[in-house]
Amino acid sequence: MIRLKKGVNLGGFLSQCSEYTNEHYDTFITEEDIQIIADMNFDHVRLPVDYEVIETPEGEEIMGNYHYIDDTIKWCKKRGMNVILDVHKTWGYFFDNASKAGLNTLFDSDEAKERFLHLWERLSARYGKYHDTVAMELLNEVVNPEYCDRWNELIGRTVAVIRKNAPKTTIIYGGVEWNSAATLKLLEAPADKNTIFTFHYYEPLLFTHQKAPWVPTISPELKVHYPDEMSWYRAESEKIGFQGLPCVNSPAKTMGVEYHEEMIMEAITAAKKMGVTLYCGEFGVIDRADEFDAIRWYKDVLELFKKYDIGYALWSYKEMDFGIMGGKYTRLREFLKEQ
Repeated sequence: MIRLKKGVNLGGFLSQCSEYTNEHYDTFITEEDIQIIADMNFDHVRLPVDYEVIETPEGEEIMGNYHYIDDTIKWCKKRGMNVILDVHKTWGYFFDNASKAGLNTLFDSDEAKERFLHLWERLSARYGKYHDTVAMELLNEVVNPEYCDRWNELIGRTVAVIRKNAPKTTIIYGGVEWNSAATLKLLEAPADKNTIFTFHYYEPLLFTHQKAPWVPTISPELKVHYPDEMSWYRAESEKIGFQGLPCVNSPAKTMGVEYHEEMIMEAITAAKKMGVTLYCGEFGVIDRADEFDAIRWYKDVLELFKKYDIGYALWSYKEMDFGIMGGKYTRLREFLKEQ
């Protein structure tokens, strides 16, 4: 199993792109960026990839674009860093489309499933030889809980496809509800021990996603600090219609390490029960938050990751509303470098 202790996501590079063009791919992430990441003492990157980068809408390979993945692996290996190859979007499934009727067909369509399996057939055939450097993450954030059983079934089929080409590669996957820590217990125990369970962590959402334009119920005027009284978080969450969020119903008396430990404990318990390594593939604070508040949040979360030996990858390196680059986050980068 490869080392995945301290990483960062390359969001926006080959996934969720402003535009899917070679001009974008050529300039968004370069070898210089990988050097900057290495200089910050990260030991790996998570590389989200959308199928559009390497497939046409009809499913034909775009052979000329594989070199963007190849180069990232090469640049990282040169600096002693590993790579998670994450299928962020596949034909028939994208987490952002979860609430849009008819756009996600992966779990209802045999054609979409075959496209997904064929995508992993190609990727595992090409990158299975890098088992000491590259891990493979099946799919980012399955959202709908009603797909849980069908997701377990598809995991089994996909792992079997990958293992034909990549018998020694570390395979990563998570549960439903946006890779919630609470849904790892719904995954079937993997027969393959070279498996890592992943979860994503953005709690409390009111803080990490403050002023996010894609969450219309959060006021762009509301300034959220961390930490603050649990009573304040509960009251504000209920006020904007977040009654179902964990911070509203949490028995934690304080917003801080106590709260975070409660939020991730189900993931820790599930991974231990099934004998697999646990990993946090995404966590972070929106760039609209105060830098000192963000540092306090990272400090508390990383304290727990260290306590429970959980590897992690920040979301995200640059831009994407969560990027840690730029003048505002100089102190945050210095803090993260020392972790």
